[in-house]
Amino acid sequence: YLVRNREAIGRSWMAIIKPLGVAGMLVGLLLAQPDFGSAMLICAITGGMLLLAGASLPRLFAPVIAALPAIAWLAMSESYRMRRLTTFLNPWADPFKDGFQLTQALIAVWRGEWFGVGLGGSVQKLFYLPEAHTDFILAAIAEELGFAGILLVVALYAGFCARCFQLGLRANALRRHFAANCAFGVALWISLQALVSVGVNLGLLPTKGLTL
Repeated sequence: YLVRNREAIGRSWMAIIKPLGVAGMLVGLLLAQPDFGSAMLICAITGGMLLLAGASLPRLFAPVIAALPAIAWLAMSESYRMRRLTTFLNPWADPFKDGFQLTQALIAVWRGEWFGVGLGGSVQKLFYLPEAHTDFILAAIAEELGFAGILLVVALYAGFCARCFQLGLRANALRRHFAANCAFGVALWISLQALVSVGVNLGLLPTKGLTL
């Protein structure tokens, strides 16, 4: 759809509403699980793809502003979501309950220091750090490989996503817009999910169950 309507997206509301409607159905299914984090990720990827496909910022901001009350209500409608939003500000206030995941992750990062305790030498992943193989795998990497390991992982993700964007721009120049949008979509998906996961592991963002 974005390929056939690349020019229309820049000047037509309907050209923006249609792909948003498709994304809205996916978001609705995710919220029914419920999976608030993945739903917001889909929204961010869709917005980014529309922007790269030619949509103007004012046209994109209007749906975002209209959806803000609903997003705020969804975030506050469940007590566990509110606890996640507030706990990351001071996880040590409740280190054995709501702040447990983040405190254990921060302990793992602290133990790793500059170059880590050695590959396979993590203690935190042995039943201390929850979801050490998925949501909090970066904390386990940080413990074993240290700050250098974190930099390596971030650099690999950055290189992969930069290459995807480069391929997308090259495909656009060749007027292969379908290939371009596929490359842009993959880049946005991987980079946004990695950004959130890294932020959660380092205590920069509220705890959210997105895998790295």
